[in-house]
Amino acid sequence: MDDLQQLTGTIAELLRTVGRELTSVSLLLQFGLILFAAIAGTLTGSLARRKLDVAALTLNWPPFLRELTRLLLANLATIVFVLLVAIIHTVMLTLALPTRSYLLGVAYSLASAWVVIAIVAGLIRNPFVYRLVAVSAWTLAALSILGLLAPTMTALDSIGVVIGGLRITPLLLIKTVVLLLLTLWVANALSDFLDRRVRAATDLTPSIQVLIGKLLRLLFITFAIVIALSTVGIDFSALAFFSGAVGVGLGFGLQKIVSNLVSGIILLADKSIKPGDVISVGDSFGWVDAMGARYTSVVTRDGREFLIPNEDFVTQRVINWSYSNDDVRLDVEFGVSYDADPHNVIAIATAAAASADRVLIKPSPVCHLKGFGQSSLDFILRFWFRDPVDGVTNVRGKVLLALWDAFQREGIQIPYPVRDVRISQKTAPARKAAKRARS
Repeated sequence: MDDLQQLTGTIAELLRTVGRELTSVSLLLQFGLILFAAIAGTLTGSLARRKLDVAALTLNWPPFLRELTRLLLANLATIVFVLLVAIIHTVMLTLALPTRSYLLGVAYSLASAWVVIAIVAGLIRNPFVYRLVAVSAWTLAALSILGLLAPTMTALDSIGVVIGGLRITPLLLIKTVVLLLLTLWVANALSDFLDRRVRAATDLTPSIQVLIGKLLRLLFITFAIVIALSTVGIDFSALAFFSGAVGVGLGFGLQKIVSNLVSGIILLADKSIKPGDVISVGDSFGWVDAMGARYTSVVTRDGREFLIPNEDFVTQRVINWSYSNDDVRLDVEFGVSYDADPHNVIAIATAAAASADRVLIKPSPVCHLKGFGQSSLDFILRFWFRDPVDGVTNVRGKVLLALWDAFQREGIQIPYPVRDVRISQKTAPARKAAKRARS
């Protein structure tokens, strides 16, 4: 509590000093010079952005220099402001007026810190992380320049509560959050880099590539959390109370999430499902596009993307059309008239199937007489084709069209059921009885 009172007293004294100086001519002069430098910097930055085409100017430059040039141009207004304020401050110090240029020195220091932080943090591609790092770093720099960093940290550390042997203070929470965000960002960047390298390895199967990428990401994230918590001085034995609560939560509220996560690891390990496979799960038919920690993306032929939970692939029956190889067999059933020669029909059907696109010659198509129907000879035609990712229905349709054309050329009829409807007239006694009933 004494530290908080000390911080409050320091801020109050600073405000009283500023209040006393507000009526002085030197302070008003410094405000005017700062305003002049800000206007000049803004106009210069706006003019430079209109006149200079950074993309065309840095077209053949290395990526790092292109990005650095873009950041310098984006912060040109602040850079010009810093240069003007530095020149004015130097001139006033040369004239032996240090007490009348204090505000200029503070403005110069704050603006310089902002330029450096903005350029360095601008290399971060994630907008949220960039804003967080920039604002946090500049806040620390501003407190340090104003001489409030040490009192602020002491005051934030003086307030806290003890939970399970762990003393939690605002300073501890701020340090933990900042370090967690920083280490998690580094962990994600490293895992993305290694994941790209693993996917570029042609000697690894797609499922092994995905599995290695997921394990690396999980490992880096775990290390990031452990390093962040250890750095701020948190004893892991003090988290025993929270681990019990997390276990209860996993047992009840997060049961499905954990089940999907474990199922995803199992699928990647046993290679039953891998990216590029053509599968059927329930009413969903398509090829596997990506496998995540919780779900698997299945893209259908019409462009729709189904996000199927990984648990469904373990608990339900899954048809993998390309599990061991890309060769798939299809069956086509048809019937012809009893006037046709079945031996001739078998030869024509196998030749028609072999003439269709994507149908394999080896193993060759086969046709069998299936049975004697009520109005037709029933046959079944079996053929193989490759690469089901290009479609299954289109192959079946091409074979059916080839059969139709072949039967038309050979004069083979495909029968269709005919129904005879007979209407019998009523007898004379029945008509008389019906007439008496109506009257």
